[in-house]
Amino acid sequence: MSRDTAWPGEVSEGGARGAPSARTVRALWGGSAVLVLGVLGTSVIAVGAGTGGRLALALVLVVVQVCALRWVLRHPLAVLGAGVVTGVAVWALFPAVTLTGALLAAQVALCVLSAARPRRVSVTALAGMCALAPLAFVVGGPGVVSAFLLAVLLAWTAGQWRGAQRARAAAETRRAVAEERARIAREVHDVVAHTLSVMVIQAGAADDVFTARPEQARQSLRAIESAGRSALDELRLLLRAFRPEDGDPDGDPDAEERTLRPGLARLDELAEAVRAAGVTVCLDRAGVPDGLPAAVDLAAYRIVQESLTNTLRHAGGADEVRLTVTADGERIRITVADNGRTPSGRSAGAGAGRGLVGMRERVRMLGGSLRAGPAPGGGFVVEAELPTEYAS
Repeated sequence: MSRDTAWPGEVSEGGARGAPSARTVRALWGGSAVLVLGVLGTSVIAVGAGTGGRLALALVLVVVQVCALRWVLRHPLAVLGAGVVTGVAVWALFPAVTLTGALLAAQVALCVLSAARPRRVSVTALAGMCALAPLAFVVGGPGVVSAFLLAVLLAWTAGQWRGAQRARAAAETRRAVAEERARIAREVHDVVAHTLSVMVIQAGAADDVFTARPEQARQSLRAIESAGRSALDELRLLLRAFRPEDGDPDGDPDAEERTLRPGLARLDELAEAVRAAGVTVCLDRAGVPDGLPAAVDLAAYRIVQESLTNTLRHAGGADEVRLTVTADGERIRITVADNGRTPSGRSAGAGAGRGLVGMRERVRMLGGSLRAGPAPGGGFVVEAELPTEYAS
């Protein structure tokens, strides 16, 4: 789509961005046509009564202006030129109409041009319109010139205001899209990184004992299958949120989603996956209520998931993780502590990994707090607090 067809922020009926919708074209044309016919057409008829041919010619020029406004959204500069030429011609036939009234269609085109084109283009068009002021001075004097210049400036300013509105709306849309992409990236990272870490460790363990202890190798392979299925279920649920499908009319369309949705009710699955990798998980839950807000439930689950994943990937020599989840009615407290050797680069202040950044962002959006860093006696500790009454 060329720039001549663009109307900033407009979405066509077919969904293509940048092209004005047919409804917008019709609405603007109808409104501007009524304005020009009602003001300029009435004025021409009033001052040209009894002039015969001049009146007919002036009315033809008014109709030409109205017809040209049909393309004002797509070709505002061309419509502005046509409006100026025909408007000046109408004014020359009947100076009593005033130049401001005769150029009414041109002012509409200037307003659209000001909104839809770069400022340097609209300023040039504004200067061209203002250059016609001496014509008004010749007939009406300073008062008429002032009225003409004020009308032209108001038309240009209205277009600038409309353009600024649409620019803000477009910026807000881009920001929302960027935030949503970041959220999706965090979700995919949480699902894939945790599952792949478990699967890689399980595959290595199965390879080590495949000949000597085949039953243990089978257990590792079953754990890999279970982790893979869980990840596929979560990814399917995530994608469904962005591509909704028709629910089953004979059943509960939300039943499967409630079953698969990540939350604190599925902590045992996370713990079992880590245990299958050879790390002892001590899970302690107390006072966690049912029916938590979805955002809080998901954030708590992801924090635990990412913390356990970091233990598997980064905590050298870790063979035990203590996971504690408690609630006191107002806040949920999560503590994940391992006994591994913490690499020197893994500090509380760094937080440079995508996982820690994602956890901090989740907690920040919910109004909670998070601390992550080496424990005084060794190992690594993640402590998070989330409000239980977060309103999404």
